Amino acid sequence: MSLSVVIPTLNAADRLRGTLQALGVVDDLVVVDGASTDDTIEVAKAFAARVVAAPAGRGHQLMAGAAVARGPWLLFLHADTQLAPGWRAEVDKFVAEPCNSARAAVFRFALDDRSWQARLLEKAVSWRVRIFGLPYGDQGLLIRRDFYRSLGGFPAWPLMEDVHLVRRIGRNRLTILPAAAHTSAERWRRGGWIRRTLRNFACLSLYFLGVPPRLIFKVYD
Repeated sequence: MSLSVVIPTLNAADRLRGTLQALGVVDDLVVVDGASTDDTIEVAKAFAARVVAAPAGRGHQLMAGAAVARGPWLLFLHADTQLAPGWRAEVDKFVAEPCNSARAAVFRFALDDRSWQARLLEKAVSWRVRIFGLPYGDQGLLIRRDFYRSLGGFPAWPLMEDVHLVRRIGRNRLTILPAAAHTSAERWRRGGWIRRTLRNFACLSLYFLGVPPRLIFKVYD
């Protein structure tokens, strides 16, 4: 099974190195850069990634990466998310099942922080995913290329592109893989655990109220 890993980046050199080290050797590694001014591109090339340029914004970058990916299966991953050891065996097991050609999978959400706030947030995310089927992009997304295209792919949005696609997939067609996707907690440490969490919830609420993503992005940013 050939797997293409697509990672959008923007000035992500510090985090990207750890992400690629944890990833190991993959069949096809595509880094879609939104005009970084740090060493992101050099780091990507050091890990034999194909570097593609695209307008900054996750939606645009994910679309561009999917368009050039070579594998029949796609794994979308954030630049600050490190997959736990054994992730590839779980992916191979998932894609080997013919019934999963019209399904998708995400990894278990985890934070690289030992605080009680991190553990509480992990539990809250687990509940959200289990009850509402709404994982975010920091849990990765494994999906067959043909299924991805049939759903319309990621929209060219600066934010909420991940929620839009998983809603089209649907909770009943989504599997949670046991391996953890360890995401950087820097945003919460910098912005405050409560404030950052409430901001994320506000963005999700605005999305469901029909507010355009470009306006939601102003709240998020």
